Amino acid sequence: MPRVVGAGNLQPLPATGRRFSDTRRVRLDEAGPDGLLRLDALACHLQDIATDDYLDAGFGDDRSWVLRRLLMVVHAPAGFDETLTLTTWCSGLGSRWAERSTQLRGARGAQIDAAALWVHLDPANGIPRRLAGRFEETFGPSAGDRRVGATLLHPPAPADDGTMRWEPRWCDLDVLGHVNNAAYWTAVLEEATTRGLDAPYRAEIEHRSAVGAGQTLDTPVSVDTDGTLRMWFVNEAGLCASALVGPEPSPCPETRGDGG
Repeated sequence: MPRVVGAGNLQPLPATGRRFSDTRRVRLDEAGPDGLLRLDALACHLQDIATDDYLDAGFGDDRSWVLRRLLMVVHAPAGFDETLTLTTWCSGLGSRWAERSTQLRGARGAQIDAAALWVHLDPANGIPRRLAGRFEETFGPSAGDRRVGATLLHPPAPADDGTMRWEPRWCDLDVLGHVNNAAYWTAVLEEATTRGLDAPYRAEIEHRSAVGAGQTLDTPVSVDTDGTLRMWFVNEAGLCASALVGPEPSPCPETRGDGG
């Protein structure tokens, strides 16, 4: 099978291989004024279920992974106090990264699907390192022969007009002192909700470099002809991340990607 873009498309539940499920409830601090699960809280749930699966599989001694790309499609949003069932599995492998898919289904009709590309790092130097044979033995069967690359799809940032800024707070940082993946969605939501955010819709983010404490980022924004909101996060070194929120994509053939 040809290599495809990691987290570029949604995948169905596999017929074979490891699947991990757990339940969550939408808590008060996870829902917005509209009563719906916020994107930053959704991203936290996806991170947590991924970690729980990894630990349950016996990989607690190796947690050096960084998010490269995340696709979330909200077919029907989750509401406050709704019980959610999350099911996650490995849906693609590369030489130094893996794709994880997650289905979220709610007791009151919530339906959300996601795909995330996680890169495996050497904790000593931060350089991507090859997946261990044990990892492929555990998570590989659900991926089958689907190989994924680490290509990024978002366009470069436009010239910033100097009016948009985002300064992450101390509570946006993780234990490594970096802005947590989910925190970016708080900035995106501030823009998206002013323009309307109605399901079904998709939300994507791509990460290029970590952001630490005390940084102020330029955040240019544009809107495509189909209403898709695009947002970039830029510091002095260049583009750190980019995100979009827009209409739910139609199913399409997978496209070719790079990497191993």
